[in-house]
Amino acid sequence: MDNILLKKQLRREMRERKATVTPQAKQAEADAVFAAIEHLEAFAQARTVLLYYSMPDELPTHRVVNRWAKCKQVYLPRVAGDDLELVCYDGRLDDNNPFHIAEPVGPAIDITPDLVIVPGVAFDQQCNRLGRGRGYYDRLLPSSAALTVGVALTCQIVDHVPCEPHDQPIDIVVTATDVYHSEVTRR
Repeated sequence: MDNILLKKQLRREMRERKATVTPQAKQAEADAVFAAIEHLEAFAQARTVLLYYSMPDELPTHRVVNRWAKCKQVYLPRVAGDDLELVCYDGRLDDNNPFHIAEPVGPAIDITPDLVIVPGVAFDQQCNRLGRGRGYYDRLLPSSAALTVGVALTCQIVDHVPCEPHDQPIDIVVTATDVYHSEVTRR
């Protein structure tokens, strides 16, 4: 089976897995994930952090966005055509866009954050990531020298994420129970 079909099948499987996780369990896992990130040296040193404002099927970030914005300069992504642009989070969000997802309000800023927190549909222990299929983060990440941290529910970790040449691996993947490091960050 080719990678496109494998990715489609894995996205379907992940939708089913995530649908079984209660909102309370998602929040409990999110609390554990972000507590682990807050203990990373990279977080302690970061002045600027790119985070995401979660959708209902993702690891929840609403609490942590607001908490981190009190001690770090937090940026959130906003869809601009085929790419993501970064906007400084000031508490304002708007969902009047084609995807009807909450996005930050304000001017786009050309910045390389110190730390990038990346959502995903699935991850493997080698820090490969499966996104939603539009390639937004795959286009954004090569331009960043920042440490990339994938965050996931424990049910989103699989044995193997099918990859293509344009797919960008993550440096670290954090779940409520484990932290996985890519080959690059192990050295």
